[in-house]
Amino acid sequence: MTGPEGAARPIDPTERAHLLDETGYTPPIHRYAPSPALADVVRRYWMPIWALPAGRTSVQRVLQYPVCLTVISDSYALLVGPSTGLSTTELSGSGWALGTMLQPAAGLALVGGPVEQLTDRAVPLADADLVARVREAIGDEPDDPDRRQSAVAAMEASLATLLPVDEEGRLVNAIVEHVEGDAEVQRVGQVCDKFAITERTLQRLTARRIGLSPKWLIQRRRLHEAAERLAGSDRPDLARVAADLGYADQAHFGRDFRAVTGLTPGEYAAERRPPG
Repeated sequence: MTGPEGAARPIDPTERAHLLDETGYTPPIHRYAPSPALADVVRRYWMPIWALPAGRTSVQRVLQYPVCLTVISDSYALLVGPSTGLSTTELSGSGWALGTMLQPAAGLALVGGPVEQLTDRAVPLADADLVARVREAIGDEPDDPDRRQSAVAAMEASLATLLPVDEEGRLVNAIVEHVEGDAEVQRVGQVCDKFAITERTLQRLTARRIGLSPKWLIQRRRLHEAAERLAGSDRPDLARVAADLGYADQAHFGRDFRAVTGLTPGEYAAERRPPG
């Protein structure tokens, strides 16, 4: 969303997908909402800026949403497909990266075909002119808010070419929004009933447009909720968390959580968090 002078509006959402590193560190991250006109193709923009001491590294961990991303830094530019597991990025030295979290509808156009071909993969971002504009906007001053605004504006101008979103794209946006936003959705059949489509049609749609299965959508929403609960200041009752998320038992919850994050729920709950 842009303000009266066209500047991107900074936002600070609760980012339950971001698991930080094992020490609880995260670099400062500046987040911006898209302009209203681009709401069908962009969820948000984010830009971490880091400066780590010599010899130190930080592995940032993210339970990615069911969308494609673009990431442009001063040294690389990538189109990142949806990740079935835990996404990790190792930081060292000093740097910045401007990320764009796309809506589910946008993936097909950027990938150039079914999104499932980019699941768990990343490829170089093909738009060299866009990459150059973003890097020129940031220059050597990523801490300058005006420069960050200019970089986001360059992304907005490029992504406007994806409009208007087609009917199927709007449908897949609505499906993902429904699953992510309604904790009562525990079964694929509930999604089919909501949108009056067969399970086979839903499976084909999600494979083509987001590269993932309907069952994955529900599991990832559960794990996002779990990560948020486990990161709380009070030590959680793991059996209650499992029951609240719709798992048959705590063991099933633990297996799902560990399969994706590499940690048991108890291990993740015990990790350090930044003060706040």
